[in-house]
This record gives sequence, structure tokens and C-alpha cells, in this order.
Amino acid sequence: MSSTETTNTNPGKKRVVVICPGRGTYNKEELGYLQRLHADKTELVEVIDNYRAGQGQQSISELDGMDKYSMRLHTAGENASALIYACAAADYQAINRDEYDIVAVTGNSMGWYIALAVAGALKPEAAIELINTMGSMMTDGVIGGQMIYPVINEDWQQDDEVRKQVLAWMDEVNQIAGAEVHISIELGGYLVFGGNKEGLAALEQKLPVVQDRYPMNLFNHAAFHTPLLQGTSEKAKTMLAKSLFDKPQVPMIDGEGQIWQPYGADLDALYDYTLGTQVVAPYNFSKAIEVAIKEYAPDKLIILGPGATLGGAVAQCLIRHQWLGMQTKADFISQQKEEPFILAMGLEDQRKLVIAGDSSGS
Repeated sequence: MSSTETTNTNPGKKRVVVICPGRGTYNKEELGYLQRLHADKTELVEVIDNYRAGQGQQSISELDGMDKYSMRLHTAGENASALIYACAAADYQAINRDEYDIVAVTGNSMGWYIALAVAGALKPEAAIELINTMGSMMTDGVIGGQMIYPVINEDWQQDDEVRKQVLAWMDEVNQIAGAEVHISIELGGYLVFGGNKEGLAALEQKLPVVQDRYPMNLFNHAAFHTPLLQGTSEKAKTMLAKSLFDKPQVPMIDGEGQIWQPYGADLDALYDYTLGTQVVAPYNFSKAIEVAIKEYAPDKLIILGPGATLGGAVAQCLIRHQWLGMQTKADFISQQKEEPFILAMGLEDQRKLVIAGDSSGS
């Protein structure tokens, strides 16, 4: 099925591509997100909590409703993944369908699993089984880690020389006995590296400190999207059945920029990509956004909550392709003030433009 078959059949509506968030988006500020904004989404939350109860895990209702945020508890893979999925799926349900026609969905890293769920390729029970299983893979110890580093200038334009040098340093690190590091995620103007402890430590030594915060190690993150996760991929295939997958109802753009069309998707290939390829190979979120804008020419991009950390990375992708004439960070900020192209549901003022009715999304 060609992308032309997804043309807008609702000319009165705005065409939107929905972007699903990855790990690390449920932070201290997001505590209570479900309770505060989605008290009406009881059916979704019950499916998740019932599944987790069967696994002997804490309910997301309890985690979201805690008085204090706990780094140890809320960032642990088995909890963060289910919490983020619940918040994002609830946000998706809250999008005003009278105003917005969702023409495609995509996501960053773990956001691919959420994209599968909101697009209908995973029914609710199957979605939490897959997301919770993958999120719980590191319960007995996190394999490797992730580190993020910018390869852009102050105007949010890619600096090819910096990128080239950073990749050269990565190659040097991989010559060190016992060190292993790979590109994990292409994230707009940032590279996320995945590697073992030795590899990340050696690369960190080579990278100049920028903005007083990078290179930044991502707490409680495993080396997903690298060959270090080969064993995790194999284990996942023994635990999760192909029968969990359904044909999507909305086109999905994956971490290679491939479009999975409704009704035409090869479910065996989708299963292999989801539990194989994207677990062990780089996730190119930048490519997914490029395909989203060029194939679907949306009127808006909607980023589901919790959090709004993906906004910068998406904006950097738009600048790279000079979308809507944006060439610098200042152009993007100006565009967002005049006629926002990115609507992040984790930001209250932008959220109001996305949902129907009151702030609960009902």
C-alpha cells in the first residue's frame, strides 16, 4: 500500500502524526500525571494493573499516586515502562478526533512499543504483556548503559565535523580490549551511545564537556538498540508469542524509517523487527521524523506525554530538513509562538490545543 492511500478523507480536520515517548519521560515533575489528567481512563489503567498484579508487581495507580518521587522506584525499567505507556496511551485517547485526523504514529525507542499499542497492532492486554516483559528484562541487573551527547551547534544545526570526530573517538574506544560502545539512538541533534561499562567510561574520557552537562549517563538505562542486547532479544522471543500482534489500524513509522501500513503489514516481519532488529540495532528516531514529515506532510506533530523532552530532538530534525523554512533554533521558537507545529501534551498550554473538553481529556 503506498503512502498516497493515506490521504486525508476529512478535509476539515488537521492532519497529524503522533509521536510516542521513550524511557526517561516520567520524571519527578510527572508524578501524579495519570491521577491528575486521566482519572477517567479507568479501563486502560485496570488492564495494566491487573496484569502487573499477576506478575507480583506494584500497580501503576500506586506508583503514580505516591507522595514522593523515587529515582530507584520510578526509573526502574519494570515500573517506568508501564507508567509511561499508561500516560502516553491515555493521552492518545484524549486527542480531539473532531479536530485532528491521525495519519501516522511513530515513537522513540520504547515509544515504538507504545506506537504499536495506539495503532492497534497490539490490543490492550497484548500491549501491556509486551511492554511489561521488555521493561522487566533488566530486573536481575542492567546490561550495559546509555550515554547522550550533542552533535549540533547553538543554532540546533548539525555540526558534521563534531559528529565525525565523536564517531572517530567511538571507533578508537572499540579498539580497547574489553571496551564496547555503539550508536544506540539517533535522536535529533544528539547521539545516544549504548555500551558496556568500560566502553562508556573510555568514551566519556574522550568527549569534551559541553553545556556543563554532556556527556550525560542515563540512569537505569540498559544498552538497548546495540548487539549487547542479543541475549535479551532471544529471550524475548521465547517469552512473547507472535499471536500478540495484529494488523495496525494506523500507519506506523519504525526506527529505520520503514512504514508499516494498515492491513498490509506482514505480522511475522513486524514481530521480528520489534523483538529482533530494533532491540539489537540502532534506533534512528531522526529518520522516523524525516519520513513522518516528508511522506505525510502533517499540519501538526503531536507528542504524547508524560514529559516533553522529545520536543527539542523533533525540532532539530525539522531544522535539519528546513521544514516550514526553519533553519535555526530561533526560527523554531518563532514558529512555535506564531503557529505551533509541535504540540507536546506534557506542556499544559500545548495540551489545551490537543484535547477536547476539560483537562481530563474526557
